[in-house]
Amino acid sequence: MEVQTQLEQIRSFKGKYPKQLWYLFTIEMWERFCFYGLRGMLVVFMVDQLLLAERDANLQYGAIQAFVYAFTFIGGVFADRILGFRKSLFWGALLMMAGGFTIAMAPQELFYIGICFTIIGTGFFKPNISTMVGQLYHEGDSRRDAGFSLFYSGINVGALLGGVLMVYVGKYYSWSLAFALVGVVMTISLIIFLLTRNQMGPIGLSPLPASMPMNRKRMYEIATYVGSLASIPLILLMVTNTRYTDYFMYTIGPLTLVYLGWQMRSFTKAENRKIAAALVFVFFSVLFWGIFEQAGGSLSLFALNNLKGTFLGLPLDPNAANNSANSLFVIVFAPLLGLLWVWLSQRNQEPNSVVKFGLGFIGLGLGFLVFFTTRFFADSLGMTSLELFVFGYFIITFGELCLSPIGLSLMTKLAPQPIQGLMMGLWFLASAYGQYVAGLLGAWISSSSGGNTAVDKLMSYTEGYHHFGLVAIGAGVVLIAIAPLVRRLMQEVK
Repeated sequence: MEVQTQLEQIRSFKGKYPKQLWYLFTIEMWERFCFYGLRGMLVVFMVDQLLLAERDANLQYGAIQAFVYAFTFIGGVFADRILGFRKSLFWGALLMMAGGFTIAMAPQELFYIGICFTIIGTGFFKPNISTMVGQLYHEGDSRRDAGFSLFYSGINVGALLGGVLMVYVGKYYSWSLAFALVGVVMTISLIIFLLTRNQMGPIGLSPLPASMPMNRKRMYEIATYVGSLASIPLILLMVTNTRYTDYFMYTIGPLTLVYLGWQMRSFTKAENRKIAAALVFVFFSVLFWGIFEQAGGSLSLFALNNLKGTFLGLPLDPNAANNSANSLFVIVFAPLLGLLWVWLSQRNQEPNSVVKFGLGFIGLGLGFLVFFTTRFFADSLGMTSLELFVFGYFIITFGELCLSPIGLSLMTKLAPQPIQGLMMGLWFLASAYGQYVAGLLGAWISSSSGGNTAVDKLMSYTEGYHHFGLVAIGAGVVLIAIAPLVRRLMQEVK
């Protein structure tokens, strides 16, 4: 009864945001500093320091990012069944710290080993903190979307800081120092978590039955920790050989759907209809992230090779702009858009979630068409406008804000309580497939170049962005068209 009272007190907050959201906002902000800082450095580091060809760097990027998100699914399952969200978050933070410090010791030699620690750590950290955000709200609370939008803003504060600072430090000072920042900043995130965890009430505690003997609980937990470390050699093999990544991606998705189908046997018909609606969002998100995540792959190389180093007459590193423009726009507009959804909801004029998804795709497509038009503003050396490139990100940001924070919120709304961690993990598994597809698409447009000059690369990459833009807009139109059908599956969920 006391536990339920604590939870009720948290959920009965006054105003637009619960105080616990600010704690989770800060914890996630520093973790995302590390994640997006690494994401922005990966391809540049692999081309500059590991001397990989651009096609191979794109494939490696896709493989690494795919495993990062695939392990969020695994982390979600273990949080649901054994660790609980708090211990999962703690373990993930420790592994990410280990990954950053490992690479810092010898970036060229230990890069892939450190990345393996980071992959597993993110898997235990990322889906579970998002699920904790969802549990701050009652079912049907219209403020939930605004809360996830604010949380998403926190993600992007970290992404902005990490995307700018780590690229500058790595490119112009020391790659070792850049990777060491991962360990330092994750230490800050972990300290904040330890200082605020008691404010979360029962949220995130162990899911194991209270009647289970303590020594048996510890056995399950220790087995989870040891098993995750034992998987490092397998991850190392698959990340360094993208052929094995292909096999993994061909397998994990179908097996996950089979497992979900098995779990669905224990739910009501109404609950299963909501799960079916969630799967529609999951499948479309694969395409969205496959295009959007060119940001860490082909767009990083496009910035490196084809963008001028000035913005409005001031010097600005193009890779720093590529890594930070989207985050800056999200920080500014995510809270405002979240409040707009609340305002429209109070007047019964808020677009439903399916339409928001469709608008997200259309925004993404229009942004990539802007990237395509940069070819018409290039000089004879193949260098083009950084201002127009940033404007493309400005448009994409509104598409992202219509989809990603709403997607996080929807998984917590549509999933039955016993599988909320599983469904959040499935959402991130879809992101894993998106990352995998992003690597394949980036490799495709990089290898389609007729030569190695900057002009050749400009024409090859922008032609790819033209195709991506048209596909995204088409997907958005389809989603808006099927919105009434998906809404019926969602029932009372908005």
